[in-house]
Parts: sequence; C-alpha cells; structure tokens
Amino acid sequence: MDHNQQHETSHKPIKRKEMTRRQFLSYTLGGATAFMAGGAILPMLRFAVDPLLQKKAATPFVKVVEETKVTAEPQKIDFKIHQVDGWYESDPKLQAFVAKDDAGKIFALSPVCKHLGCTISWGGEEAPNLYHCPCHGARYTKDGKQLKVAPKPLDEYEVKVENGWVYLGPLEANTRVK
Repeated sequence: MDHNQQHETSHKPIKRKEMTRRQFLSYTLGGATAFMAGGAILPMLRFAVDPLLQKKAATPFVKVVEETKVTAEPQKIDFKIHQVDGWYESDPKLQAFVAKDDAGKIFALSPVCKHLGCTISWGGEEAPNLYHCPCHGARYTKDGKQLKVAPKPLDEYEVKVENGWVYLGPLEANTRVK
C-alpha cells in the first residue's frame, strides 16, 4: 500500500449505521400500538381472573320449615339459596327431603340420584317406604342408603335447628349410612 492509499483510507469518515425514517416510524408506531393493546388487554385479564382470586364465602344456612311440621315420613321441601358464581348472581330453587329418624333427630337428604342425577321421589306403588329414581330404577332407604343401581348413598344437607325452625346448610357426603 502506498502512502496516498493509506492516507485516503485513514481519513475516510466512519460510516454510521443510522436509522431511516421508515424504521423510526415502524418502531414508534409498533411501541405505541403495544402500549395501547396492553392498556386494553390487562383490564380484561383482571376481569376474567378476579372471580378465581376471590375467597369463597361459606354457604349460609337457609330457613326451610318449622320444626313441628317435620315428621318421620320424609317430606319434599322447596327452598331458595342466594348463589354467586363468578360475576353471575342467582337464587336457584332447591329441594330436600326432610324427616326425623328413630331417635327424633332431624335430617335432610338431597333428591338427586347418585346414578345419573335424576330427581328421586319418596314412596309410591313402585317402592313403598323407599326413595325411587324413575330414570333407571335406583332405590334408597329412608336414610339414603343405596339398595339398587346407584353407586353411592344420597347426599345429606347439614342441618341446624334453632328457635323452632329447621335450617339447611351445604351438601355433604351421607354420614347416616356406612
């Protein structure tokens, strides 16, 4: 390399890699779009996840029938509960079979068959003194013990008696049968 060539290469300006106007606009618009999308999406995520973050309130007891009206023969009782499911509030109508056992203790059973979820009935010609499911013929004793078809006994409501009234709480596994 001669002196002139060396002199020309050493004095050339350093070529900088500059951003073009098009690149600048792309980066600016992309960043602004991402910021605005985040501002719209984050509240939606919070809205969707919020019910999962809420603590579930204990199921309150519901007044259903006077204690004096409960007999040894199971009676179908209709009642309503207030229920909050995520953002949806409702007052569904429920049923229970309420009766007294041989010791005079009040108990309540769910009318939902444990075979396929049909609604059972008490007594009748097909099954006197038994709960009977019309869908597939499941049978249960007065205490809810399964006799035929169903894999489990009927669920039982938690029962509380106060001031002459019977209150029903949450459903639980049947404790009356073994």
